[in-house]
Amino acid sequence: MAKIVAIVATEHEKVAGGAPIIIEPDAEKREKTAFLLEKILDASVHDLKNGCFILVNHREE
Repeated sequence: MAKIVAIVATEHEKVAGGAPIIIEPDAEKREKTAFLLEKILDASVHDLKNGCFILVNHREE
């Protein structure tokens, strides 16, 4: 089962949950941060098109 390992968002009010949340109001910085974390965490990044990116680990453990 996939697991959300991080969230990169514009505002803290848009997200909730147990994964680490990184707030990045600037769109360009938000995208760069998401794709950098994708490499660091060995995860997949998904753009929800609402100002939020989620990073998901699809590996079964």
